[in-house]
Amino acid sequence: MSQMARRIVREVHDEPHLEGRRITVEFLKEQVEDKDLDPRTVADRHDLDVADVYRALTYYHDHPEEMRAVEQQRQSAVDEHRHMTTDPADVRD
Repeated sequence: MSQMARRIVREVHDEPHLEGRRITVEFLKEQVEDKDLDPRTVADRHDLDVADVYRALTYYHDHPEEMRAVEQQRQSAVDEHRHMTTDPADVRD
């Protein structure tokens, strides 16, 4: 487990992530709240301090408008590029 506390920044991504890592606030929120994983499990799997996971969750809930905008940008990108993906049903035909 990492022993360095990480800040939430926007250096690498167009969305908030842990400083020095490519792990986004959104990803950590999904792991803990949507997939119902224990924060300590998430931290161990990604070599983070459990405090980093809680810091990301706090950031997510303290900045609801920013996180909603991030989610909308992500969905727009998915929608815009959907035509470039192959559906598994198409591969079987």
